Amino acid sequence: MQSREDEALARAAVDALTGQLALAPKPGLPDPRDLAARTTRVDHVALRWSAKALTPGLAAMAAAARRTGEPTPVLRAELGAIGRCTEHSVALAGGGHRGALWALGLLVAAAALDPHAGAKDVAATAKRIAAHPDRRAPRKASRGSSISAKYGAAGARGEAKAGFPHVRRALDTLATTRATGATETQARLDALLTVMSTLQDTELLHAVGPLGLRHVQAGARGVLEAGGTATPAGAEALIAFDNDLHTRAWSPRGSAGLLAGALFLDSLPVK
Repeated sequence: MQSREDEALARAAVDALTGQLALAPKPGLPDPRDLAARTTRVDHVALRWSAKALTPGLAAMAAAARRTGEPTPVLRAELGAIGRCTEHSVALAGGGHRGALWALGLLVAAAALDPHAGAKDVAATAKRIAAHPDRRAPRKASRGSSISAKYGAAGARGEAKAGFPHVRRALDTLATTRATGATETQARLDALLTVMSTLQDTELLHAVGPLGLRHVQAGARGVLEAGGTATPAGAEALIAFDNDLHTRAWSPRGSAGLLAGALFLDSLPVK
């Protein structure tokens, strides 16, 4: 029975990731339009295919959490080891999703620790797991951690140690936008823009520096301040923002992974 529950959590997480991939238009990010325009036909298909390669690793993380029973240093180390193996499997399947794997892995493990917890309680448990150092991790600093140190950005680890504040903000936006009668696509796009408007995306910092990051944040805020994607003005601002980022070849990938985390938590039963 527990094996089925672990697999169900993993499938829910992968469904959240592929649901994020299906959204369009996503400013600067791969979406279904890439099947016929701007990049190559294989890019978006490969991302959807490689997303499925996360399933065994995420199920193993859920199983590790149930077996351990507490957000301990031992669990943190085991999740790190599983995550590194999963990264290798995903790379063989086409690559991508590293940031999403980090967020979804912690959230899946936290959900497995307490199957009766609500979304924000799961985020709080994930924070407790992330508070422990991964003593088996490679000693060489990652690019993300180097950029975090250089610019003082929270980065993926800081986001987790803070209890995924951008995931929680995205959840709030989903609820608020749905309540206005917007479509599910519009609610999810607004949630993505909410994340993008304040996230200190280390990938963007690496690629375009602080001025570029602020440009992206301002563009996302502009869509929301225009009324969000459910309004004519907001929809027009979204198209302009999307065109701008694709012209510049800027890709705020960190926001996409955190939206996937929010969609996963949103899929959990309401307690």
